[in-house]
Amino acid sequence: MKQALRTGAMALTALLLTAAAPPPGGWYRAVSLTPEGGHLIGNPDASVRLIEYANYTCRDCAAYNVQSEGVLGLAYLPSGRAAVEVRLLTETPIDLATAMLASCGDPARFPLNHNALLRSQARWMELVPHATAAQRQRWNQPDLAARGRAIAADLKLYDVMMSRGYDRQTLDRCLADSVLAARLKAASSAAIAAGVRRTPGFSIGGKLLRNTRDWATLRPQLDESLN
Repeated sequence: MKQALRTGAMALTALLLTAAAPPPGGWYRAVSLTPEGGHLIGNPDASVRLIEYANYTCRDCAAYNVQSEGVLGLAYLPSGRAAVEVRLLTETPIDLATAMLASCGDPARFPLNHNALLRSQARWMELVPHATAAQRQRWNQPDLAARGRAIAADLKLYDVMMSRGYDRQTLDRCLADSVLAARLKAASSAAIAAGVRRTPGFSIGGKLLRNTRDWATLRPQLDESLN
């Protein structure tokens, strides 16, 4: 009897340890969709969850990405105590199209898609002020797929995503995905309803952080939550 109990306890302990173990490559490689429509990067059972609200036309979001991405990946996510959830705001056609491209395919691809779009932002956003009236009309047409394709072509977003290994057919399928668009719009509406007025925005433990727009301001608040 004692042997059976001991064996059962060891099996349970092994199961718990397996459940808590990070995937190959560490917690930074663990990416999952959340019920709120975001992408969770890191341990889903982390004691601290940082939520980042962003959109791809936001210049401060691009600056924050450069400041934080490496530090989070090296100093915060590996322990499994902290995880980051990215939720995208999609109030404009360009924001929606870029969010759909970032979310294309396997969720595991999202973090590097996110980085690629933000790191190349200055290049493709430079094209927006020079768009013709005809191009802007295409960007605002009601058909989701045609609108997304026009934005991706005119702003050379296809080039950004093809550098990530995507082909044109896959990208076009994602740009036509009405279920994906609805999920992103719902997440955006929920963020606005929760009080997010500017991007980047952040919350820790469900509490929206005020006057926090960069890594220098965010980091001490994140550190405090981990103490």
